[in-house]
Amino acid sequence: MDRLDAFADISIRRACAFVGLAAVTVMISLSFDPVLAFRTGAEIVALLAAGLVFSAWRAPRRNIRHTEVYAMLRGAGVPPNWLSAEVNRTQIAAVLRARLAWHAERVAVMAVALWALALLFWLIRPG
Repeated sequence: MDRLDAFADISIRRACAFVGLAAVTVMISLSFDPVLAFRTGAEIVALLAAGLVFSAWRAPRRNIRHTEVYAMLRGAGVPPNWLSAEVNRTQIAAVLRARLAWHAERVAVMAVALWALALLFWLIRPG
């Protein structure tokens, strides 16, 4: 179970890192206006959180064989008969859903923090 959690975390964090890189790049390009930069970053991160929530909702209904976690398990040498059992596929979906929900909570907190920074910079903006 620990290895399954680790593979799910790696898969989710890789996707979040790419979105985070895009958010930081956009925020840097808008750095001439900090309020706009933080607001835009917050909106991008909020969209990521919504995507993670949607993926968590969809995880039990999704074909697990089309996920990155399944590919990682096959690459790690997990026996094919273990992966083909319906009980184990349900277990993979449950772990994936739990880890997606956990990450969505943390990303939502980051979005709120970015919105708070945008508000702070808007309040201290001169003139």
